[in-house]
Amino acid sequence: MRCLTRLARRSALFSAVLLPNLAQAQDAAAAPAAVARLPAVQVQAARVRQLADADLPASITTVWLDDEGNGRQAQIAEALSGIAGVVARDRQNYAQDTQLSIRGFGARSTFGVRGVRVLVDGVPATMPDGQGQLSHASLLAAQRVEVLRGPFSALYGNSSGGVVQVWSADGAAGDPWRLRLDTGADGTLTAGAQLRGQQGPLRYNLAANHFRTDGWRAHSRARRESVNARLGTDLGGGQLDLVLNYLDAPDAQDPLGLTRAQVRDNPRQATAVASQYNTRKSVRQAQAGLVFTRTDGAQTWRAMGYAGQRSVEQYLAIPLAPQANPLHAGGVIDLDGGYGGVDARWAWQGDWAGRPLELTIGANADRQQQDRRGYENFAGDALGVRGRLRRDQRDRVENLDQFAQAWWQWAPRWSLLLGLRHSTVRFRSNDHYLTARNPDDSGARRFDATTPVAGVVFRASEAWRLYASAGRGFETPTLNELGYRADGQAGLALDLSAARSRSLELGSKWQAGGARIEAALFRADTDDELAVASNSGGRATYRNIGRTRRQGLEASYLQPLGAQAELALAYTRIEATVRDDYPLPGGSVRAGARLPGVPQQQWNARLQYRPGPWQWAAELVGSSDTVVNDLATETAPGYALLNLEAARRWRTAQGTLRAFARLDNVLDQRYIGSVIVNDGNQRYFEPGPDRRLSVGLQWQWLP
Repeated sequence: MRCLTRLARRSALFSAVLLPNLAQAQDAAAAPAAVARLPAVQVQAARVRQLADADLPASITTVWLDDEGNGRQAQIAEALSGIAGVVARDRQNYAQDTQLSIRGFGARSTFGVRGVRVLVDGVPATMPDGQGQLSHASLLAAQRVEVLRGPFSALYGNSSGGVVQVWSADGAAGDPWRLRLDTGADGTLTAGAQLRGQQGPLRYNLAANHFRTDGWRAHSRARRESVNARLGTDLGGGQLDLVLNYLDAPDAQDPLGLTRAQVRDNPRQATAVASQYNTRKSVRQAQAGLVFTRTDGAQTWRAMGYAGQRSVEQYLAIPLAPQANPLHAGGVIDLDGGYGGVDARWAWQGDWAGRPLELTIGANADRQQQDRRGYENFAGDALGVRGRLRRDQRDRVENLDQFAQAWWQWAPRWSLLLGLRHSTVRFRSNDHYLTARNPDDSGARRFDATTPVAGVVFRASEAWRLYASAGRGFETPTLNELGYRADGQAGLALDLSAARSRSLELGSKWQAGGARIEAALFRADTDDELAVASNSGGRATYRNIGRTRRQGLEASYLQPLGAQAELALAYTRIEATVRDDYPLPGGSVRAGARLPGVPQQQWNARLQYRPGPWQWAAELVGSSDTVVNDLATETAPGYALLNLEAARRWRTAQGTLRAFARLDNVLDQRYIGSVIVNDGNQRYFEPGPDRRLSVGLQWQWLP
């Protein structure tokens, strides 16, 4: 009750401070118009058709990426910075992916992305078990990034605490080609080329990227090559798109985390065992997706199929002693497997009771198959090399989902969005490493969930919308979390349950004359939350800890300042807490304790000024402190950083040349850029870099 009272007070504060005057809105709403409909390419979120995002009962942010960005374009975190409710941290560690969480979901992940659903050009980058990655998404090829928060994320299935979708631009006649080069401290270089346009019936968007760095920290050198392609043509009265992605990231060094004392002594150092065992990770991925969309009158059909292959080899800093246990899987991870899936949906637009109605039904099936081997990370006296085989298993995860959705504008000012999804996720592991002291660890588990969502929008005026939404979601354990039992015995952790959540959201959206104000209150209560049970000897085990709660508020403000300047503000406050006591080695977690990895407050401000050929920008990024372990014995302190940008453009008869520069951490602050939640060696901290300058050139021309 006390929490609800606090939410009510904050709602009243929002109404008084952030929302337009209600009396003015009522006057303007005397003769409301129909809900605005946009071309289908504009918004693809919440599985709804071509509506402006203001008319959806959900928090949706679209970041449009143009050719005037001043960052390195090496990590997707650049595009996600400044979005309310989103934590996207560049770890300065290219052996690990961007640290991503949305409204506290996914914050516990120590590698990759989990708890958040990721798609690239409509193709899932999150596997059926809920584990995903962002490394193959190209900012050079991308046109926009869409971020969905709140209850309607559940319409995307397992582990959808939020949704991130990266969309490439469709090629068109007259599109320019471009070359881009960016260089900076620590031997960092990004080079890319994009060819976009139309040749006869074929529309194309091809982008190739090379990135390398010696790293700000010791033992953090990395190299990455990627190729992304989107090819489209008209076929059979519809549009056919072929999406191709290739990524090669060999031997990215992993400096590991640092203890507080190590950060204080030298934040640029790597942990000694990182060099001793030459910790590193290699990733290679290739995938293709085919999407066909056809609209015939009131009906739209969409079919998508995709397939890919991904291999990962990772050398860990696991000491020799733990590997003496015959049940230990070794210190080298070798994964190789394929994945793929299909998605089909049908939508109909018409009227019911004289009011606009749209129905959507569909189904999708996905499958990942993974050969997982483990090896000792030593051979004789040599460390950091592949030794004897210690694990050999075949893992398979499959999901089969069905979904339906209905949108109805049942009155001039009111619209309703309803959705329902049923998911079945099956895990199967076959153990092929059998010895006298290591028995068969094969096993299987099935999870089922039905997730309803509903939302209503009130059109207070042409500019102002109020909405409310509610829904349920679920999150299964991943293959990695099922891999070990918390009691130390052989076999899979088949006793783990899926986490189940109930979400609520109240929000407001106002937009007029280029200005935009959005605010939302949210709450998500989760049962059977998945958390670390133990983390020692290079092995993490998991358990269901009971109930948790994530609640808070988001606000964003965009204001043009004349024709050449713009101010953007974003703020997030979240209280992510445990609601049930549970024991841990070394102590007990009490109800009310903060969830690790989730800062209570975040803020971002960006002021941009574009006089003629010049561009100037100042950016302020801040975060409060972050708890790093379940017992809350350690925290990463909060920080505030100032970044500056400048650019100049020259137009010539041959094309456009643009020079740009970015100065990060202008005040040279020491800070913790990201954290490793519940690290067993108490190396929780990944320091952020000091003052860094990068400069670049871009050449753009018409072929």
